[in-house]
Amino acid sequence: SGSRTMRLLVVCLLSVWGLAVPERYTVEDICTAKPRNIPVNPICIYRNPEKKPQEGEGQEPAKDKLPESTNPRVWELSKANSRFAVIFYKYLADSKDNGENIFMSPLSISTAFAMTKLGACGSTLQQLMEVFRFDTISEKTSDQIHFFFAKLNCRLYKKANKSSELVSANRLFGEKSLVFNETYQNISEIVYGAKLWPLNFKEKPELSRQIINEWVANKTEKRITEVIPESGIDDLTVLVLVNTIYFKGHWKSQFPAPNTKLDIFHKANGETCKVPTMYQESKFHYVFIPQDKVQVLELPYKGDDITMVLVLPSAGTPLEEVERDLTSEKLQGWIDSMKEVSLFVYLPRFHVEDSFSVKEKLRKMGLEDLFSPENARLPGIIAEGRTDLYVSEAFHKAFLEVNEEGSEASAATAVTISGRSFPMNRKIFNANRPFLLFIREAALNTIIFMGRIADPC
Repeated sequence: SGSRTMRLLVVCLLSVWGLAVPERYTVEDICTAKPRNIPVNPICIYRNPEKKPQEGEGQEPAKDKLPESTNPRVWELSKANSRFAVIFYKYLADSKDNGENIFMSPLSISTAFAMTKLGACGSTLQQLMEVFRFDTISEKTSDQIHFFFAKLNCRLYKKANKSSELVSANRLFGEKSLVFNETYQNISEIVYGAKLWPLNFKEKPELSRQIINEWVANKTEKRITEVIPESGIDDLTVLVLVNTIYFKGHWKSQFPAPNTKLDIFHKANGETCKVPTMYQESKFHYVFIPQDKVQVLELPYKGDDITMVLVLPSAGTPLEEVERDLTSEKLQGWIDSMKEVSLFVYLPRFHVEDSFSVKEKLRKMGLEDLFSPENARLPGIIAEGRTDLYVSEAFHKAFLEVNEEGSEASAATAVTISGRSFPMNRKIFNANRPFLLFIREAALNTIIFMGRIADPC
């Protein structure tokens, strides 16, 4: 038939940065709503064939205690997102050189694809459930997940905290000549706060690209620009899904600026470089795990809701070894075993920006049909229930800056060059070699951002 296939574009963008006010949405009380109040009727529902729990899945409920005032399903969703985060990170790390920095928001990727799941059926829906680990949730119905995502978002974004700011914004941009499914639009707006913005992709793809990039730039204090690259949108594009997350935090215990000195950083390839390195002595949650050869340190942001966890391999242990054996359960175990100790902390000042296509990594993880013009089944998005929709591409871009005050840039600090003498017989965390970092909501251990700093210079 002469009909051309239509494309869907998923964009998950974010920036650890910025100030923005979420827009007001029609359902003001999503955070207090019960499942029956939300008209969540996706076109297809996935039922997980009953299966025995896998290794490490639901085996030890006693040890796994629910954080207070948390819906158990939200807790499960958060854990599913963390499982996805660590697995996706490994696929991403495989696609990059060991000496390259990595930074991303797995939560943003999960959110954007949960928005496509609303309109998915058949094997497309099943692969979304499996790859994003949504099928590990005991309430094995995909129609409930959107409700629990909304609850998780309430948990993350509604905390009134003057000192650190975490804001998420979602948007659907659709081809203006098409009529989109009303249920799809309703759920997107109620649950994800994603209103549909009609654009003329068919006749003005380049202008549409500029409009979307400008929207993202405005939502991220101009930190994230050009998230959709040139020719990322063409006249076959039907829908672009955008999720942005930005975070701006101040350390609970700041690094005194006069302490910052130029120090040597040992890169993965054996080369060294000089980088302004911050220093402070204070009490922090910390643990050294000899069998895994890692030091784990938590640096809380003001308000204590959000923290940065750093994982530093012992000297002589390559970071790739730690990455290879990492699981979300192991990370949780490290975090649970931290104790408050007096510590000397040395941390490079750095900023990292990363952008990549999510598509190839997700395909390798088993999400194939969604990206295939022949096999994608997304009948729940356009009103006529069309069967020729597929996701053509998914872009992701993230930015992080870490300095003495926290994760917001301050006036330039002059750096003096002078030797440092290390204190004797004291616990030291010296991040002078490649390390992993996680920015998380502490109570739920939701991984909001994660990455590695292999070259801060």
